[in-house]
Order: sequence, then structure tokens, then C-alpha cells
Amino acid sequence: MKKVVVTGATSMIGVALIRECLKNGCSVLALVREGTRRMTRLPVSDLLRVETVSLSALNSVKGDGGPYDTFYHLAWDYTIRSERDVPRLCQRNIPWSLDAVDLAKRLGCSRFIGAGSQAEYGPVSGIISEETKPEPVIAYGMAKLAACMLTRRQCEQYGMHHIWARAFSVYGVNDNSGTMINDTLDRLDRGETVHFTSGTQIWNYLHESDAGRLYYLLGALPVEDGLYCIAHPESIPLKEYIETLCEEYGGARCTFDPSDCGHAGLEVDMGKTLKATGFVPQVTFREGIREILKARAEARS
Repeated sequence: MKKVVVTGATSMIGVALIRECLKNGCSVLALVREGTRRMTRLPVSDLLRVETVSLSALNSVKGDGGPYDTFYHLAWDYTIRSERDVPRLCQRNIPWSLDAVDLAKRLGCSRFIGAGSQAEYGPVSGIISEETKPEPVIAYGMAKLAACMLTRRQCEQYGMHHIWARAFSVYGVNDNSGTMINDTLDRLDRGETVHFTSGTQIWNYLHESDAGRLYYLLGALPVEDGLYCIAHPESIPLKEYIETLCEEYGGARCTFDPSDCGHAGLEVDMGKTLKATGFVPQVTFREGIREILKARAEARS
């Protein structure tokens, strides 16, 4: 894999993926939205070419005139909390995903890798794997599942390889606001005591750089077409993550309600992905939280 295309290039996973590609000598065509305030996230490299384009105008992408190998489609609109369950908004991403397959074909790509989501499964009691039946309950997950199925069919018709990589709880410096980690840190910054449920449900956090490397490996290695989970190999009780976060914050106060334990967990079977890629995570949760705290401190200074 020498040349790749990445939509959603300034997203948390997009930036991590691009860094991994550049580290391995891949030329990258990064597609970003016009007017984005996240351009400074992108690394500086002679191997990186940037084009600004909206999701609704992917047919205008020029490239460099030569063929590319792999197309990573990470871009997705209407992802903030107030929009994630609005069907008429979320469904707009489906034809745009098909446009991305068209663009991949025009640019000469032989492999299309789409960014799926844990939301495609809906709440699951027990271990989640690629074999788990998807039963999404919000429009975001429904649209992702539809995009998975339709881009797969379109790739089959074009003779392109199709991989759908479903990301679970990825976190890091470039994460969006409002997530459990960032919301907790915001409250701690305000001097609040943060209250949680029992935290006994099994959960899974994967650092952004490890997620980027997993996406890279799915494009660089001769893996079979199909579904792949993007998560940490080890799932642990959510309470352990929270306690680590509080310890790294400096012994911040968090409370847990042992009577509130009826929440679905997020336990992931990574067997298929690990076998296909040989992936071993490089960043522990504690190291990831330290990195976030450092970045937040620098932003305040």
C-alpha cells in the first residue's frame, strides 16, 4: 500500500490514521471540509496532499492524476448528540457513502474501507463480535448499517475489496466534547464531585493512535473482505477506567451508586481482527489519560 485516500481526515481517527500512513511511507490524499477549524491537526509532510471538499461534492475531487491503492471513508455528517437520532439528517450520509465508493473507483483504488460504529449493534447483553446480529436503535446506527450493506454491494459490482471496520469507544486528545472522559474532566475542572452508576458493566476503551494503526493495518495487509471490530483486546469494568482517570487527575472525587447497575456494557471479541492484523496496543489507558491532561493544561496556558 503506497497511496491512500482519507475522507474525514481531520477527525480523531483520521488524524491518527494519516500519521500512521506517513510513518510507513504512504502518500496520502486527505479530503477535508472547506472552512474546517481542525486543519492544524494534520501533520506537515511532503507525502500529504490536502483537498477541500464537502461530502455532497466528492465527484469534484481531482487527486494527483495517478492511481491510488486504498480508500478510507471516515467522514460522516450529523454526529453531534442532538442530530444522531434524526432520521432525515442521518440518512443523507448513505448516498454520500456510495459517492465515496464511486470516487474510490475513479481514483483506481482496489480496496474500500468504511468506518462503522458500535451503534450498528444497539444495546447488547454479552460479548460483541462480528457475528453479533446488528439491531441499531438510533438513526445514526441505522444509517451506518445501511451504508455498510450498500457500499459492500457497490464494491462487489465494481470488483473492489470491501472492509467495514466498526469502531467502539475510541478516545484521545482529539476526541469530541461531551464524551464520558471529557465531560468528567470538565466537571472535575469545575471542582465538582462526579457521580456515576455502579460502573460494573464491562467496557472497552481504545486510544486514538492505536485505532489509527488498526485502520492502517486493515489497508496494508492482505486481510479478507468483511467486518472487523476496532477495539482494545481487553474489556474491563467501566469503574476501573473511571478510577484510573480520577487517580491521574490527582485523586479527584468520584462516587458510584451500587444500586444503579442496569446498564448495557461493551465487551468486545477482538479475535478476528487480532488474527488478521497481529495488532498489539501500544498505549495504556493510564498513558492516554496523562496525554489528555497534558494537552488540556497546555491549552489553558
